[in-house]
Amino acid sequence: MTANFNFMGSRRLALGISAILVLGSLVCLFTRGLNLGIDFTGGNVIQADFKNRPDVAKVREAVSGVVAQEAMIQNFGEKGIIIRTNEDTEESREQVVAMLQKSFPDMTITGFEKVGPVVGGELRRQAFIGVSIALFAILVYITLRFQFRFAVVSVIPLVHDVIVALGFFSLTQMEISSSFIAAILTIVGYSLNNTIIILDRVRENWPSLARDGITELVNRSVNQTLARTINTTLTTILPVIALCVWGGPVLHSFSYAMLVGIIAGTWSSMFVATGFLIEWWLAFPERKR
Repeated sequence: MTANFNFMGSRRLALGISAILVLGSLVCLFTRGLNLGIDFTGGNVIQADFKNRPDVAKVREAVSGVVAQEAMIQNFGEKGIIIRTNEDTEESREQVVAMLQKSFPDMTITGFEKVGPVVGGELRRQAFIGVSIALFAILVYITLRFQFRFAVVSVIPLVHDVIVALGFFSLTQMEISSSFIAAILTIVGYSLNNTIIILDRVRENWPSLARDGITELVNRSVNQTLARTINTTLTTILPVIALCVWGGPVLHSFSYAMLVGIIAGTWSSMFVATGFLIEWWLAFPERKR
């Protein structure tokens, strides 16, 4: 049995909420900025070997007193650990090494590297180019596959989701690592998939436009795909929540970006894309499909 909720009756309220979220995110981005990790800002990378390798949590606790931001710590090989810190000064590196030697006398430093901000700038540039190309390709494909209006209202939610995710990280000041870029691209794909499912049902129902009107047609399409939307969202968000809870600090950038993106993507595919399509059609109707 198909649900029959009046989603589109609240479309303007939903669009208003989305507008507030986007504006709030932009304000946070301009006033608070982002807490960029070593991949973007540069810093020190220290590699250490242990006779009896301690837990990553103990190493993080040991260096937490001498680094301003939380260090990224990973196991390496059988006995090694890699410590990445945002501070790029020699003094900061020496302080970290001294604290490690004090806490773990059996430790030996096997190498260190200084990552400069030039690498971070190149990564930001490539990330921007990658997202821009992806959005443009999506716009072209949906225009050819459906129609131009559908393409535009499909891209708007993607921009909405990315800005909201960035705003969340700006508000919370969670550190952004290179895995955040992977999460953003995954969010774009997830949100687009949800949006296309709904718009494809709109296309299938399009012959009834003259009889039902654009609002009823879109609302029926959203209800017809509601079960799929709920199932997809739940089966995706549950493992992401598990990553947020048990994934550890190394995965925080990816897992929390995914969590926010899935919620925003589900919302935007059901209300933002469809709401813009209805308002656009009501303002500028077309006789031809």
